[in-house]
Amino acid sequence: MASPAPPRVCVTGGGGFIASWLVKLLLSRGYAVHATLRDPCDPKNANLERLQDASQAAPANLRLFTADVLDLDALTHAVQGCDGVFHLATPSEVIDPAVKGTLNVLKACSVAKVQKVVVMSSNAAVDVNPDWPPNRLKYESCWSDLALCEKNELTTMAALRNGDRGVEDDDEDDARALAAAEVARAAVDGAEEEVALRIPGGPDVMNNKLWHIVDVRDVADALLLLYEKPESSGRYICSSDHICTRDLVNLLKMYPNIPDVEHKASLTSQKLMSLGWAPRRLEETLSDSVDCYENAGILKILDGHPCRLPHLFRLSADN
Repeated sequence: MASPAPPRVCVTGGGGFIASWLVKLLLSRGYAVHATLRDPCDPKNANLERLQDASQAAPANLRLFTADVLDLDALTHAVQGCDGVFHLATPSEVIDPAVKGTLNVLKACSVAKVQKVVVMSSNAAVDVNPDWPPNRLKYESCWSDLALCEKNELTTMAALRNGDRGVEDDDEDDARALAAAEVARAAVDGAEEEVALRIPGGPDVMNNKLWHIVDVRDVADALLLLYEKPESSGRYICSSDHICTRDLVNLLKMYPNIPDVEHKASLTSQKLMSLGWAPRRLEETLSDSVDCYENAGILKILDGHPCRLPHLFRLSADN
């Protein structure tokens, strides 16, 4: 007797850092996965090819599709036959394409009769809100101030905020018929060169910023949890830990003398945890990340190189 077909889902932006971890998790749970890529020849997608080779039991369970989120026809082809879609690909550098890309995914899902969509965003769609009380936890009801983002040329934040609103505000009947859950994730700790270069040499300009950190494996767990839980809907904040720079540096035994942060109000993931999400401890995430950096040879490039700081820290230094 033939085995039943595995549940089939699509992951947009499958070559991305978080998406590749999600694809790996889905394959390990017996899902068949369609992964969309803008450019299959991009070297960053080699990890998906390795996953394809490693899927010994059913290598056909991972199929790669060339599809940009601005190409509705290509998206519709990629999601055909899928029960669910995880939308992780967004050209967030420009506002209009980010919104159109999200709406295209919803339209493609409607055409293909997809049952459920999980859209990943960022805490940037939550954090930039000067009217929110400074010491109050930020819940799913908090939205970044669009006018402020545009005024300060924070296009990525504005794009994320508008893209997220597109999920909630789309008034087309066929798109609204979809069950949708949206994840606003915190900063993901993973093996990226810039992450390894942020701390050494930079405490004077970093001040004592508040960091919202979540393990990439926990993000993948949260995305799958939201997909599999019938009751999930609306927005969810995926932020397992918050820590100020000084405490983070102390945890890493580096640069203990950093000024205190003015406000320590954090994001809360209580809504996501109520579904059963149980994230890893911050110490485990940091320890595993350092091991990953060492194994990849990333830490070696620190010698003799200045600290490369993210955009917001550069702004602090300039001021």
